[in-house]
Amino acid sequence: MGHPPLEFSDCYSDSPDFRERLKCYENELEKTNKFLKDAIKDGNSVINTIKEYSLAVQKFSQTLQSFQFDFIGDTLTDDEMNIAESFREFAGLLQDVEEGRMMLVQNACDLLIKPLEKFRKEQIGVTKERRKKFEKESEKYYSQLDKHMNLSSKKKETQLQEADEQLDKERQTFYESSIEYVYQIQQVQDRKKFDVVEPVLAFLQSVLTLNNLTVEMTQDFLPYKQELQLSLQNTRNHFESTREEMEELMKRKKGSAQICIRHSQQATMEGYLYVQEKWALGVTWVKYYCKYFKDSKLFIMVPMEQKTGTKQTTSQLTLKSCVRRKTDSTDKRFCLDIETNERCSPVLLQAISEVNRKQWMEAMDGKEPVGLTLSLFTPSRVLELNDLGFKFVRKCINFVETKGHLSLSLSLSVFICPPLSVDPKCPADVDFNSTDMDIKTITSALKFYLRSLSEPLMTYNLHGELILAAKSENLDYRLGAVHSLVYKLPERNREMLELLIKHLVSVCSHSIENLMTVSNMGVIFGPTLMRAEEETVAAMLDIKFQNIVMEILIEDYSKVRHAPFISVSVTIQAKRSDRKDVHQKSKSLGSTNIQSKNIKQEIIS
Repeated sequence: MGHPPLEFSDCYSDSPDFRERLKCYENELEKTNKFLKDAIKDGNSVINTIKEYSLAVQKFSQTLQSFQFDFIGDTLTDDEMNIAESFREFAGLLQDVEEGRMMLVQNACDLLIKPLEKFRKEQIGVTKERRKKFEKESEKYYSQLDKHMNLSSKKKETQLQEADEQLDKERQTFYESSIEYVYQIQQVQDRKKFDVVEPVLAFLQSVLTLNNLTVEMTQDFLPYKQELQLSLQNTRNHFESTREEMEELMKRKKGSAQICIRHSQQATMEGYLYVQEKWALGVTWVKYYCKYFKDSKLFIMVPMEQKTGTKQTTSQLTLKSCVRRKTDSTDKRFCLDIETNERCSPVLLQAISEVNRKQWMEAMDGKEPVGLTLSLFTPSRVLELNDLGFKFVRKCINFVETKGHLSLSLSLSVFICPPLSVDPKCPADVDFNSTDMDIKTITSALKFYLRSLSEPLMTYNLHGELILAAKSENLDYRLGAVHSLVYKLPERNREMLELLIKHLVSVCSHSIENLMTVSNMGVIFGPTLMRAEEETVAAMLDIKFQNIVMEILIEDYSKVRHAPFISVSVTIQAKRSDRKDVHQKSKSLGSTNIQSKNIKQEIIS
């Protein structure tokens, strides 16, 4: 089980659970940093002396053997499993090398040491700077918040407004530093999968080719090297597609920094509240981290201030009612009263702002002395899966297959150009005979239409089941489950899916010329045909499994298309064989990786 994802929305609530999860990531960052130091030190030992080369290699292999990758999420893809076991494979190979038959690797510094040092400085170093900024802004904000809570409502309105504006400014600065730190620390967790493995792989290949190793050892390593490079490239593709989506989510969260009321097994509302408590010597306000579960009406208060000589424990109350407290009845602002089954008198709570109080009132169905007017959101216009949509898709496919297959010049850039303008009312009225129309424009418009549907083609209802199927380690079950779920789609969705997959199979059949492999096609159309109903970091991290679903649909199109609900047998050896055939027929894996790298940042545009 990997680390749970850090949601950007949790940065705003800044709960103790969020801080605890963040601490796990920080510990992993220190662990990775220490590992990189050891790897760099051990690599230099190999380069600097031939006499101690054998001992250095053995120690280096032990370092690799002891390191384990910690991944984000609950399930690994086949490629990630391959990467996770890569260091064990490397260590086993190094231990088999005979002593005294190695030569100094002349370019080992450029291949190994510099990339790892660059990763430490540019990735881990930046993350540590973000952490310092986050801690500084956190301390500054909560200090300002404590002062703000002690302001009397009897002060002048201008003074209160100035204080509110200053607190809002500090809160926004703290929230931005928090969300930037969360984004950066998760990026480092993902980037190390390939940024740390690839230099080691390059160094290992240099050791094998520049030294007196037997031909048999080199040939034995070559298939695994090619398979691992494919896994690294696929993982990089998944990372790029996820990163683009996550950046967009981060920007949207920055633009609307507010706590969202949830409707799930999680707390409906949570955050910091100040609670009035009466003592023998007077009244005091104590800060609690509170959670409210609407279904059970459970209200939980976790004390955040430990008083000397007083034992404070977590309180669990059952809500009866919630009423806003008028300002003229207390010298505190943003107050509300709640009645509970466990206490005979109402509990007076103070929210951290007026907006925050309204959110708590809404979550707890609170009563207002004056009625509130709730804002309504008008949904933006979206495209529908109707007859006009089918006509438009068929026109796009016919255009691509007529023009593209004649020249056999399709490329990955076909799917990343800006889309042409599509009228939501009549998408099929696009004039394909215009001189401005080319394959790139048409395919981008097709992708734009599919992504703009009011509900993704694979539907929200089946999204979770499809992701679970893709996460299965049993390949037979994986294919059978996806196969079965396809036939649960609405009839029009299934008809459109069959139309699209048939076209994608046709495009992939020319992968030698257009480099449009099944894996690349999955990266492009996974987020297009599938998406979660709620945009979260966890949903973004599942994009790689959406891509796997698309790979299954394309690779096994003929099986999925016919005979619904039967189990289909697929072996991992067959899949790997197919991938290697494509690899061997292309001009070179290096040229393919270079071309892919240049366009990865635009794949999801």
